[in-house]
Amino acid sequence: MRPKWLTVSVWIILLGLLLLAAREGVAQDSGLLSPAASQKDASDVVSVRTAWSVDRARPGDRLAFAVVLDIAAGYHINADSGQIKPLVDFKPYPTRVTITAVSEGLTIDPPLYPPAHPVTVEFTSDPLMAFDGRTIVYVPMTLEKEDLSQKVQVNVTISYQACDNQVCLFPRQVATAAALPVDFSGEAPQAANQDLFVGYRLVAATGAGNSVGFSLFGWNFAINTATGLGFLLLLFTAALGGMLLNLTPCVLPLIPIKIISLSNAVQNQARCLALGVAMFSGVLFFWLILGAAIALVSGFTATNQLFQYPLFTIAVGFIIAVMAIGMCGLFSIRLPSFVYLLNPKQETLGGSFGLGILTAVLSTPCTAPFMGAAAAWAATRHPFTTLTVFAAIGIGMALPYLLLSAFPEQVCKMPRTGPASVLVKQVMGLFMLAAAAYFIGTGVSALLMTPPFPPGKGYWWAVMGFIALGGLWLAYRTIRIASKLLQRLLFVSLGVIIVASSLYGGMRLTDRGPIDWIYYTPQRFQQAIDQRKIVVMVFSAEWCLNCKALEQSVLTSAPVVEQFSREDVEPIKVDITGNNPQGKAKLQEIGHLTIPLLVVYSPAGKEVFRSDFYTVDQILAAINEARAEGGV
Repeated sequence: MRPKWLTVSVWIILLGLLLLAAREGVAQDSGLLSPAASQKDASDVVSVRTAWSVDRARPGDRLAFAVVLDIAAGYHINADSGQIKPLVDFKPYPTRVTITAVSEGLTIDPPLYPPAHPVTVEFTSDPLMAFDGRTIVYVPMTLEKEDLSQKVQVNVTISYQACDNQVCLFPRQVATAAALPVDFSGEAPQAANQDLFVGYRLVAATGAGNSVGFSLFGWNFAINTATGLGFLLLLFTAALGGMLLNLTPCVLPLIPIKIISLSNAVQNQARCLALGVAMFSGVLFFWLILGAAIALVSGFTATNQLFQYPLFTIAVGFIIAVMAIGMCGLFSIRLPSFVYLLNPKQETLGGSFGLGILTAVLSTPCTAPFMGAAAAWAATRHPFTTLTVFAAIGIGMALPYLLLSAFPEQVCKMPRTGPASVLVKQVMGLFMLAAAAYFIGTGVSALLMTPPFPPGKGYWWAVMGFIALGGLWLAYRTIRIASKLLQRLLFVSLGVIIVASSLYGGMRLTDRGPIDWIYYTPQRFQQAIDQRKIVVMVFSAEWCLNCKALEQSVLTSAPVVEQFSREDVEPIKVDITGNNPQGKAKLQEIGHLTIPLLVVYSPAGKEVFRSDFYTVDQILAAINEARAEGGV
């Protein structure tokens, strides 16, 4: 008999090997821009310069870069997006400092904005959060210890809109660059521009820049993590996002498997609870490992980054296939012993722990509401903060399984023995084979793709073939084993619906679709801006099921397709399925870590709208806003 600790150890080692294998908006109402305001340029009232905190840097040093905005008396600029409060009659253009390029070996932290304060203006009834006078935005950064050149350089773009108490000037973007020499002698650098960095530690300590914004289908809110209560609220929101991961298409196929295993242990409540605790531990363990990797491993920044490595995706598909074959009862012949370690019985503690790890792994391609923003913010914080937030996500995701095992009455109706139980396992096993085909197919497609062009989609027929086979088997076996007419009618009809849906899904998912996408390169994006077009940029990947869901439900709707087909709109898709360094660099430049993501740019190249969970109305409104802002 195989010891329980051996199975658990195998899952931990396997997870370690897999991890090692991978290495806002422009919306200014035109009525606010008076003729006098339009004649005055924002550069007349705001001067922008940059400064370093030291005269030179050493490998491994921690330093800061300051963006200094001197604002003329009587004027202010809007606060950053984290501190702006939603207004009914006015949508402010936020101040934004964006790092567009950095030298190799330089790691950049998110900008730290100073605390904003309310300003009373005539064009809106509520106070406006703003900066005035001398405003300094700090950008902390770290030099790597190796592979550094003689100097490091930072390219930065500053976006802002200057207003007085009556009108606002046109928004402005300033692009600049600054270089700093690197000293390899080991001599300590001298402090520089000390008058500009007096408030640096204060801004960092008070949590300025620690506001985390959340958006869900038009519902926007922000949490200030500078206070203890704010941080607790963030952890609760992260846990809620983790819980919602269970409802994504990445995780749903595994939920019936866990219910089946709990139903087999329901007569022994202590044993049932132990299985739930084991699965809870497996889910939490993976999220802690993932948080540690993001906090400590250079270059690892996103929860879905593992699936950008095709071999990892193929390995996950192989594990799912082994477990699916075991569920279908096809292990009647003797296979290599390692196969049985990957497919332990779900009624064992090791098996539940392994299923917890697999469930968490499968959740990472999908991003649930709230979870993506919390994880992206945590990825830039102190390692302890990163681990705490990722632990909250893991606890939220694992909590339903723990509650289900603690109150197993909800699974008592699941058939535990007999032909019906065998049929459920076989159908679920076929559906898991479909999931395995999906991950293996996306991995192989990623290996064969040539960026910027997307990977092939032929593997979807293998996915839908297994789903159709599950529906056919459900219908056939129901006819053979069901004794009641109503049961036969219900489950045979369900099987037919599954078959028909899989055929329809295969055609939809392999079809080119109604949108003539341009696949991203920096040159194509710049060409669209030079031609004064509105750019709708969609980030996607074959392994991102949330991306597929949004594309099929939102982006293929008739109003969106009609807008995308107009001459002044350029739909650009950034596919990061495999090795697409330009696409990944663009995602990082925007300041986002996860997908799905949709960004709308005005003809002037200014970001008008950004969201990871968007609606048809939001896209249409953003395009119209960009069209008005660009004078198209």
